[in-house]
Amino acid sequence: TAREFIDKGTKLLLWALMKKGLTTGIDDADIPKEASERIERILKEGEKKVEKLIEVYERGELEPLPGRTTRETLESKIMQVLSEARDKAGEIAEKHLGMNRHAVIMARTGAKGNILDLTQIAASLGQMSVRGERLSRGYTERSLSHYKKGEMGAKSQGFVANSFKEGLNPREFFFHAMGGREGLVDTAVRTAQSGYMQRRLMNALQDVRVEYNGVVKDQERIVQFRYGEDGVDPSKSEYGKPVDIDWIIYKNLKSEAI
Repeated sequence: TAREFIDKGTKLLLWALMKKGLTTGIDDADIPKEASERIERILKEGEKKVEKLIEVYERGELEPLPGRTTRETLESKIMQVLSEARDKAGEIAEKHLGMNRHAVIMARTGAKGNILDLTQIAASLGQMSVRGERLSRGYTERSLSHYKKGEMGAKSQGFVANSFKEGLNPREFFFHAMGGREGLVDTAVRTAQSGYMQRRLMNALQDVRVEYNGVVKDQERIVQFRYGEDGVDPSKSEYGKPVDIDWIIYKNLKSEAI
């Protein structure tokens, strides 16, 4: 039976894990020296492109994007250039990490982490951001006291070229902490907002019920003649339509045959 199959399959997998465990170490993020050099070149090219964009902006030759100022256009293009540089660096690292390392297996199967985490360990962290923008707040006209006033370069506003494995310098560490702090605050705020929304919905809908004939009513009024206008139970539906068990079985059998 299906129950016996699942039960015995689980026991078999547990036995296999006991015999051959799955663990990860720092060497899972090792990449060849040639790959590290290529990543370094890509990141430096990205920084040079940013410098050229800033020069064009300072000469007043930068064409603004529709609905944006020239400064907003500059920031948008800088973010795009640095994102591309990090993505290319990540692709190189991903290529050399391979599929046999346990950390990659965990990321690929969805057990723990993701490929972006691994590329940040092996290649580069890339641009740190707060509220979707580069890090510009801090001291007057500069992010940290280590930089000149008005400096707009990649590194001065939160671009982290180093990886976790190489280690971050003090300025990169501070920028990374800024992005991490936003994540912590955002998580706490979103939890409170969604919890309050749920509470309000529960209070607003506590009198609404579905009658024996499928009509949705409260104490005095008809809210809907059919639940959801189609009468489909969400817990027994797929993409808003009733679940077709025969079609699901057919799809699975077809994929296995291929």
